[in-house]
Amino acid sequence: MTTTLRIGSRPSALALAQSTLIRDSLHQLAPGLTVEVVPISTTGDKLTTASLARVGGKGLFIRELEQALSDKRIDLAVHSMKDLPAILPSQYRIAAVPARENPHDALISRSDGGWAALKPGARLGTSSSRRRLQALRLRPDLEILPLRGNVDTRLKRLADGDFDAIILAMAGLRRLGRADVANLTELDEQAFIPSAAQGALALEVLTDSKLLGSSEIDDALARLNDPKTEAEVVAERSLLATIGASCVSPIGVKGTLADGRLTLRAILFSLDGARSLAESTEQNGDADAATLGIALGNRMLESGAAELIGHE
Repeated sequence: MTTTLRIGSRPSALALAQSTLIRDSLHQLAPGLTVEVVPISTTGDKLTTASLARVGGKGLFIRELEQALSDKRIDLAVHSMKDLPAILPSQYRIAAVPARENPHDALISRSDGGWAALKPGARLGTSSSRRRLQALRLRPDLEILPLRGNVDTRLKRLADGDFDAIILAMAGLRRLGRADVANLTELDEQAFIPSAAQGALALEVLTDSKLLGSSEIDDALARLNDPKTEAEVVAERSLLATIGASCVSPIGVKGTLADGRLTLRAILFSLDGARSLAESTEQNGDADAATLGIALGNRMLESGAAELIGHE
């Protein structure tokens, strides 16, 4: 008897590309499994101009998918991990974290040359406070203008001359086959720390999901999970949870597991950008990744992180 697994996905081109990637991977890992993608529109998809921080944060991209899980209309939801809150409600859990795509940000300009080639007072498009404040550290003269919409919409507005440059995630560009766009400069994470879990996907299920009792599905998800990516994002998300940051807080966090060591770097800005706090630490890669995020988060709290998060 064929088992059908229903994957819930936002209807955007990027979300569907990500869900199709998971569907195809599950097909390969479990040939007897029927997997279908169920598009579900979210509140965040309908709000194309408002600031996410003002209307509810990135949680607007997951509420309807989680409701579909609760209603048993889908069995699994595929999210961009960075859209998930650092602490999930008890009725949901992350069943697998696939291998991470390129986690870096990318500066895309109307002319080649990166930051140095931008004219004084150039118009930079981004609605991310993290990107805005890190960009102003590198180029204080820039005029930062809000930019929302899907990848194609943002690239079109750049081409139409609304901006001199925009910042997008490398992961989204790569998953959509747009990483060859002209005048792209990949931003080094040492100088421009990405968002926590940027480039990672989360496969979310109900905590008491019955369908995942299938050995075929359990085995497929276990093989799809990438321990390196999981360790990095667990450390990143643990830091967010420890300091009480949300997915729209102006904070960059990046974990790196390499050569048996797990390193975690973070930079947090006050909401007005007047103050910042940068910290880093590392531990043995075999240790619990969450402890690293908690340790660095506590160090940042001791240095005033709570005040920065609420500082106007």
